[in-house]
Amino acid sequence: MYGADSDVIATGHLGDSNSPGYGTCTFDVSVPDVPKGEKFYKVEVSHRGTLQLTAKEAENGEFAGTLG
Repeated sequence: MYGADSDVIATGHLGDSNSPGYGTCTFDVSVPDVPKGEKFYKVEVSHRGTLQLTAKEAENGEFAGTLG
């Protein structure tokens, strides 16, 4: 996870995969100890680009993305 200045502020991991339907795979994402106070956050999974979240979205755990 990156902060507003594009510096790494926390790291986490993907949980076990779950397959809710044909051709679909989901993972829980856990990033502990993310510091508060950033204007926004960026999440990157396995060098596949970043997704930006507002501070409120990040604090509420409202992250969802695709890796396709």
